[in-house]
Amino acid sequence: MTDRLRIIGVEETVVVPAVHEAYQRAGSPRIPARGFGDDPIATNLREVGERRLAHMNDQGIDVAVLSLASPGVQDLPQADAITVARDANDQLAEIVAAHPDRFQAFAAIPTQSPDAAAAELERAVLQLGFPGAMLYGRTGDKLADHPDNDQLYAAAERLRVPLHFHPQMPPQPVVDAYYSGIGPIGTALAGAAIGWYYDLGVQYLRMIFSGVFDRFPDLQVIAGHWGEVVLFYLDHTGFFAAAGGLQRPLADYFTQNFWVAGSGTNSPRYLHWTAEIMGTDRMLYSTDYPFTYGFRPGGFPYVDTSNGAARSFLENAPFTDDEKADIAHRNWERLTARAVKPSAV
Repeated sequence: MTDRLRIIGVEETVVVPAVHEAYQRAGSPRIPARGFGDDPIATNLREVGERRLAHMNDQGIDVAVLSLASPGVQDLPQADAITVARDANDQLAEIVAAHPDRFQAFAAIPTQSPDAAAAELERAVLQLGFPGAMLYGRTGDKLADHPDNDQLYAAAERLRVPLHFHPQMPPQPVVDAYYSGIGPIGTALAGAAIGWYYDLGVQYLRMIFSGVFDRFPDLQVIAGHWGEVVLFYLDHTGFFAAAGGLQRPLADYFTQNFWVAGSGTNSPRYLHWTAEIMGTDRMLYSTDYPFTYGFRPGGFPYVDTSNGAARSFLENAPFTDDEKADIAHRNWERLTARAVKPSAV
């Protein structure tokens, strides 16, 4: 590299007080991934000041696009979700305002209510200046392709902002059927080891085959974790696509409606495969902080993005300097430059 890359991470996780307090009221399991306790994961999720900035510097990340830890507000009762999402977005906006050169934020969306979901996205974009929203697949038993989401998808298309999806745990019957009876590893397999990605990847396919992107052809979706498994079976799935009555070839939906990031899984093989399928002009960068930061005894064996590893992974990639810059920051800047500005409304 002739010049230092500017790197923007688009999946960098926080737990803000409004959500933490909602988890407490709901009697949520007191797990570090929801900000409970003194585990490094929990404390780093709650911390949005100098320590987080220092960790970003250590990783080599210039800007973090903050989002709520999964599943956001999507597992709360509807009335609570609407209020908590609004409060959480106001708190995220305060965090961004304190360090506008280092932080951006994805909006939390109360998908339990179609009207409130669309309205909160509009408020977050036009009043708070957010570049998009983070969603978490299912809301209750409603999958991402459920017609109740059409108002939200229409609003995102109209506002010209992307929706980033993050996985959550599969439904309990799936967990019981596929991941039970094998001890503690079952929980890991159901979640961040593999189950998360199958769960969300199938929902992406459902969105395509149910016509979401035909109804909203300019809707832009960000997929983390190297495309949530789907990219690695895209050719094979395409053999059966004719039965789905698609208006375009299956691959076109991914190269025209999806953007893909690695979520801190610094795998050269996945990087190469994603570039081959999507092209480097549809790739973004992310570290999945704090879940990939530092040594965590007893934690999942994520690739460690500390000690400059987040930066060196991209700097050492076998791409041209322009391609690296596209992945590092220019694709995100082009994508978010499309957004409707408050002055245009």
